Amino acid sequence: MASLPHARTVTYEEWLRMPEVQDATEEVVNGEIRITPTAKSRHAKIVQRLNRALDRQLDPENTLILCSSFGLIIRKHPLTSRVPDVAVWQLDKVVEQDGYFHSAPQLAVEVLSPANTRRERAEKLTGYAAIGIPEVWVVSPEARTVETLYLENGAYTRAHILGDGDQLKPRLFPHVQVDIAQIWPD
Repeated sequence: MASLPHARTVTYEEWLRMPEVQDATEEVVNGEIRITPTAKSRHAKIVQRLNRALDRQLDPENTLILCSSFGLIIRKHPLTSRVPDVAVWQLDKVVEQDGYFHSAPQLAVEVLSPANTRRERAEKLTGYAAIGIPEVWVVSPEARTVETLYLENGAYTRAHILGDGDQLKPRLFPHVQVDIAQIWPD
């Protein structure tokens, strides 16, 4: 993960005035801007397949599904903004301000890349817990597994590690089922 070469942190107000980053992903952690290259094709295909599977089963009149192209504000001071690979909101719980999302989705999905560190994953999960995302799926393309995490008492606990032959079933969308074997592009 690359960070901008200066050590200065940015405020929410300064960040709003900055131009959007093209051909990369921008997250801000404690005011530090972190730029990462766009996802490789396998990662992008997994995100797309998950998005399609969810989109086919969720009612667009009641839910919003976004993938990899939005900012989720964790907090304004110090600024922390994340970009989950996939997020699902119940429409009546969406809060948008300044072109960003300021409310917890009911489900967030993170697809791991080989460059991800345990520290980065822990930082993201801590932020997601802070805003109250009730369920997170952590997808490991290398292991071909999906770890489901539920928010309990302010922290995530592992509910399941699922693999091929298993179905993902989000708690808050009980009619949805995603066949894990179908999310892998190869």
